[in-house]
Order: sequence, then C-alpha cells, then structure tokens
Amino acid sequence: MELRQLEYFVAVAEEQNFTRAAERVHISQSGVSAQIRQLERELGAELFDRSARTATLTVAGKAALEHARAALAAAGALGQAVGEVTDLIRGRLTVGMVIGCTVTPLFDALAAFHRAHPGVEISLLEDNSDRLVEGVRAGTLDLALVGTATATPGGLDALTIISERLVAAVPPGHPLAEQRRVTLRDLSAYPIVCMPPGTGLRTVFDQACAAQGIQPVIALQASAADAIADLAARGLAVAVLSASMAAHHRDRLTALTVDDVETPALLALIWKDTHSPAMRELLAHSRRAFTGRP
Repeated sequence: MELRQLEYFVAVAEEQNFTRAAERVHISQSGVSAQIRQLERELGAELFDRSARTATLTVAGKAALEHARAALAAAGALGQAVGEVTDLIRGRLTVGMVIGCTVTPLFDALAAFHRAHPGVEISLLEDNSDRLVEGVRAGTLDLALVGTATATPGGLDALTIISERLVAAVPPGHPLAEQRRVTLRDLSAYPIVCMPPGTGLRTVFDQACAAQGIQPVIALQASAADAIADLAARGLAVAVLSASMAAHHRDRLTALTVDDVETPALLALIWKDTHSPAMRELLAHSRRAFTGRP
C-alpha cells in the first residue's frame, strides 16, 4: 500500500468521479483507476460502486476513507515537522482563481514563493467563486482568489483586494449612452450581458435586482470581462461590469453609474487554515504582492 494510492482514493471519493480526480492529481484516468484497483486487491474489498455515472463509496470504502485521510495528514505533518527544524519547507499547495480574472499580483506571489521554496509543489485551478469558496471550506483548496458580495465568506479569513461598484457599459449610439447615470429599472428595458451565476459580480447584481423585484433579461453570459465587453461593443446587450473592468474598454464603451446598486463587488483572497508553514509563507508572499506590505 502506497501513499499515492491513498491520495488517489481520497481524490475519487471527494470528487465522486474518476476523471475529475485524475485532473486533480495530475495523472491519467487510467492511472488512477489502476492504482485504485491495486489498492482494492491489497485490501480484499471494492472501495467504489462503479455501476452508476458517479463513483460512490461502498461500505468498505466509507470505512477506509477517514483512515486514508488520517494517513495522508500524518505523512504531511511528518514532512512539515522536519521542514520546520531544517528550515526547508516542503509539501503541496492548491490555489484557486476565479474564472476570467487575470490578476498578475497573484502570479507574482506564486513566482516569488516558488523561488523561495522550490520544494513545495503548487497547483493552480480556475472555477467560479461559489465553488472556490466551498473548496477552501472543505480543505481541497488552501488559498483562493474569489469574487464575492461579502467581505469575508462565513468561516473563512479574507483579504480584500478590490472593492468596486457595478457599472453598466454601452457602445456609442446606444439609447443610454448620454445618460451617464442609470437605475436597474432603466437597464431592465434592455437585454443584459454579464458573468454567470456563482461569480461575485453576478451575485451583487442578482441580489440588487431581487431586492427591487426586477427581473432583467440575461441574454448573454461570459466568464471573462473582455468577452462581455466585446459582446456589448457589438450592440448585443448592455454589459454589467465592475468599474475597473469597464475602464479597460473606455475606448469603445461608455460606463454608466448604476445609482441603486450600492453594494460593491469584491475581489478577495480567502483561506481557512494557516497551520502549514508552506501556507503561512504563501500568504505572506500574497500580502506583499497585493498590498506592498508584509
């Protein structure tokens, strides 16, 4: 029995899918399946029910899961304990980043951390903010950059990076282009292009509309601000963006203040656990990259 087999077993159990588990541990699906089969042969029992589309734990699998997690945690603690007395930090960190949000200070932080601690393996993945928050809560992610409508998601620590109001953005010649200031009811007369549900910006917009009983027509959705701007610039819909996102496209779009949306859209780093020396170091590098302060 090998630690990597336990790691693959835990990944499949948490993802409930061999393909997603393989992506998470960075090997092929066939490799994960082969290692799980070998583990099952050693244990003398099947760990997963493979008859459905999702991989669900058998009774034996449920009995094994917490022991597997404990074994992996113990192995990680062993490495950390040795690292702390030898000043050599090892291990693995998984970082999440909201889809469509390229924030170079995060990349700067990862690069500086890697130079300082090459013994730590770093994984970076994209997802929508809701799933990233849940990943940090569940411990599958160590740190995540998310869009949110609240400064600190419940049960987590956070560092707010950006706090901005929403704006509407329209191309020259649009009926709203000369107004400069609009309301949600003004916008509801036109099709909207914005980010998908699960993103912080969309949550702010949806909550503001719901508070007034407004049901806008979300005609188009895109995860990247550039794509939203491109669609609006072609006259397909009114874009809903943050102020800084719209500012990047001021040559072709006019940003309009939305008077009755006062809740800001936030971009924040979130984390749950700093017991790991690697995590504490990454957080320190991230603070410096985003704020210029230790």
